[in-house]
Amino acid sequence: MVKHIVLWDFNPEMTAEEKQAAGEKMKALLEPIRELVPGTVSIRVVMNEMASSNRDIALIGTYESEEALQAYQTHPAHVEAGKFVRSVTCSRACLDYKE
Repeated sequence: MVKHIVLWDFNPEMTAEEKQAAGEKMKALLEPIRELVPGTVSIRVVMNEMASSNRDIALIGTYESEEALQAYQTHPAHVEAGKFVRSVTCSRACLDYKE
């Protein structure tokens, strides 16, 4: 299995309400891609809810293989979702690893 973890911060000029709405839209755009890409086991988008966190939102994906992760990353639905994500975020960190 391959884990794909992406962390973002929202644009600093966004209000708390705008961040919440953007997070909900990111979740609605990204999580359904699980059904579209063979080899995708799970995709979760989670918002920061704890003071110990230093990022606003995360995507946690599990894939059967590196090839499945690549298929996810190049899938048209992911590419389209990425346009919105880039419009509301100002930083990105990613960690991919094999379990």
